[in-house]
Amino acid sequence: MRRPANVSPPKRGRAERTTLGVLLVAVLLVLAEDAHAQWIPDSTIDTRVQRGISHIYNMEFPQAEHVFAEVIQLRPEHPVGYFFRAMIQWWRILANYDDESNDQTFYDQLEEVVTMCEKRLDKDPNDLTALFFKGGAIGFRGRLRANRGKWVGAANDGMVALPLVRKAHALDPNNYDVLLGIGIYNYYADVIPDKYPYVKPVMFFFPSGDRKKGMEQLRQVSLNAKYAKTEATYFLMQNYFMYEKDYAKALELARQLFGKYPKNPLFHRYLGRALVSSGYVGEANDVFLEIEKRCRDKQLGYDRYDAREAYYYLGRYEFLGDRLDAALQYFYTCDELSRKLDKEGASGFMSMANLTIGLIYDLQGKRAHAEQQYRKVLAFKNYETTHEQAEKYLKQPYKR
Repeated sequence: MRRPANVSPPKRGRAERTTLGVLLVAVLLVLAEDAHAQWIPDSTIDTRVQRGISHIYNMEFPQAEHVFAEVIQLRPEHPVGYFFRAMIQWWRILANYDDESNDQTFYDQLEEVVTMCEKRLDKDPNDLTALFFKGGAIGFRGRLRANRGKWVGAANDGMVALPLVRKAHALDPNNYDVLLGIGIYNYYADVIPDKYPYVKPVMFFFPSGDRKKGMEQLRQVSLNAKYAKTEATYFLMQNYFMYEKDYAKALELARQLFGKYPKNPLFHRYLGRALVSSGYVGEANDVFLEIEKRCRDKQLGYDRYDAREAYYYLGRYEFLGDRLDAALQYFYTCDELSRKLDKEGASGFMSMANLTIGLIYDLQGKRAHAEQQYRKVLAFKNYETTHEQAEKYLKQPYKR
């Protein structure tokens, strides 16, 4: 079934959210992602690194640990094995973001990479390998600090990171893998200040961006890079979905990514979202049914946030099909999870679920209950048009 999407998908929040810190994180991403670009010592190591990276993206952490332990054993003096061992920890954090018990191990592993690279840079200030992996470690440290709300530490990492990436790009301007970080920065440094005007003062300290150029650079990386293809494709998909509103292109890339990494919950969610926004609600329903099942089965990386999102979209599907009782059960569960997860006020999922519960009550002739829902929505922070709709249907009942 294909139907035009009439409601913007609620934002997920957590590590994916775009907030005041996103411009800073964009600077850090330049370094964090460029670390993937490094020249690997020889073809044997290169093959192992490629295989290990694939295991990480597919949430196969024990296999990835085995691969990078081999890399460290074979080349103990090279930072590549140590860096990607830390990346396993990074994805573990993303898989259970509310659990901060893994943070210190991640920081310690990154510090080991930084120390190793600084020793190399003492011998040769133009050591590209050391520049990139030092920058990558600092970048990911800053990303986690920013996501945890530790803005001072993240800002310090950003100030250290930017000179490193400029120097690295100057040393090798034609490397497509290196271009990833430049493309990310160019795009976000242009887009974010327009979307979030309160970050404009921060731009005084950073170079200006170029939205169009950034997207073209990311496209080139996604086609030509050796190590950064997947990461560039992910950022293209995210940009098409969140900022360009080109849902057809976002869907094409989401299918590509999830097809290659079918155990990755982030790519799985984006596939569902892009299907919804492109109007393929039937196929999207199948995707979110599978996500909900993986959450119940406690598959690695699928958590309560994923379940909440799945219940919302499953409820929307039943609502559009006029199966109101089934829709209510999904929205009730979405609301229940939101009450546990939304520690900083109602999320878009909570607002939209409660608004739609009110619409269903109106369709069922339960006017008093519907009015109660609309007042509840007005007590939440406005999400897009939730307040406007709640006020409208307080004045007169919702009808199909």
